[in-house]
Amino acid sequence: MEALPFILAALGGYLLGSIPFGLVLTRAAGLGDIRQIGSGNIGATNVLRTGRKDIALATLVLDAGKAAAALLLARAFADLAGHAEETQRVIGLVAGAAAFIGHCYPVWLRFKGGKGVATFFGVLLAGAWPLAMIAGITWLAMATIFRYSSLAALAAAAIAPVAALIAGFSWAEVVFSLVLAALIFVRHASNITRLRAGTEPKIGDKKESPAPAHAEAAAPPAAAEPPANAQS
Repeated sequence: MEALPFILAALGGYLLGSIPFGLVLTRAAGLGDIRQIGSGNIGATNVLRTGRKDIALATLVLDAGKAAAALLLARAFADLAGHAEETQRVIGLVAGAAAFIGHCYPVWLRFKGGKGVATFFGVLLAGAWPLAMIAGITWLAMATIFRYSSLAALAAAAIAPVAALIAGFSWAEVVFSLVLAALIFVRHASNITRLRAGTEPKIGDKKESPAPAHAEAAAPPAAAEPPANAQS
């Protein structure tokens, strides 16, 4: 099997997936650098913290769509080049997976990208839509029961390759879903740590408001400390 079509699909997919739409849109809207806001992530969830729901929605759609577009475009070009149907499918999966990697590790941002949840669902929908449906139902169920968005994403990612294997999907689709799932877990390492520690915020939780100034003033003054301790 000729390697060049797969190399071109991987390169094109990675470059397309590397486009940081969250950063581009927030800057275009005059909202500054999204990496300096909230979690510092370039995804739709952090964009929402700017208060612009329209920009967050656009980021969500574009992040999901770019990997799906990479997969479908690669498949279309493979068809035009006269490749067999199975080869077309594999070339598309390579491009989609590369786009997902590009979103998580974009070359333009020193390989510091998003966590890939929207991109995961977008590329899975384009590459193997039954798996996307299973993953989506899993996400909704876990989010409803436990109210942890990160846990729901991890469960959805984990179920995809298992479902692909049990349902008899092709080896390429099993590997494809496994690569996506592994990267979702890698990108959520900090969330996993917080989940284990019980400090991960739940869906709908609000941050505590800062204590009012008068309450701080009403507190009894602390005993004066030696000047040496002031530098510690």
